[in-house]
Amino acid sequence: MHEERHPAERRAAQRDFQRICGVNAVRALFLRRPEQVLALNYVEARRPVAGPLCRYLARHRRPYDEVSPDRLARLAGTEHHGGIMALATLRRAEPLPTPPPPVLFAGRVLPVLDGIGNPHNFGAIARTAAFFGARAMLLSGDARQADLSDAAFRTSEGALEHLAVFRVEDLATTLRRLSGQFLAVAAVARGGVPPEAIPRSKPIALVLGNEESGPLPGTVEACGAHVTLQGSDLVESLNVAAATAVLLHTLRS
Repeated sequence: MHEERHPAERRAAQRDFQRICGVNAVRALFLRRPEQVLALNYVEARRPVAGPLCRYLARHRRPYDEVSPDRLARLAGTEHHGGIMALATLRRAEPLPTPPPPVLFAGRVLPVLDGIGNPHNFGAIARTAAFFGARAMLLSGDARQADLSDAAFRTSEGALEHLAVFRVEDLATTLRRLSGQFLAVAAVARGGVPPEAIPRSKPIALVLGNEESGPLPGTVEACGAHVTLQGSDLVESLNVAAATAVLLHTLRS
């Protein structure tokens, strides 16, 4: 006799979903795209959070279940689930349409990721970007570049639900095409100007690259300015997510 599989386990075999973990991430999911929530699991301690969400799911005849912490860890694929997990329709970065949508220009600084493969860095950058007023993110077609994932959603603490995420195959060409609307600024380890010296005459597309090598050379060449954070020289550079926080805070003013 086979044990009846939980809805989350049945869907896991299909991989047509993402696992959104943590109170802030799940709340943001229900706020921004409740129609894409497929199921909800939570532990007893999260009943106050889960209650209203369960009532919504009950009205729409979607499953929810209170489970043990061990069961939730197995369903979530991580022990860092924050006591609550929703299954949601798979979401990926969308191809940037032509002409670009207004949301791309809605924030003072647009984060542009070129080859950042660590989903935790991706999620942390998204969290910082939303905190400082970004409305969108742009991803390059670099094969190393991470896309939206369980880990990115979890680390972003709900921020990715508030950001439009687009991808372009040829980032250098795209930056040149948008040069009339953005000043593209490449964050580089050395040779750039301090952030205070970057012109503020138009919105900034802040290009952030792989931690080992930075943005691709062709991408850097397509940028109208280069920015470098000066430190103590005791370490070579900041983690890309930490550097992003400093740059967004400085460049948004």
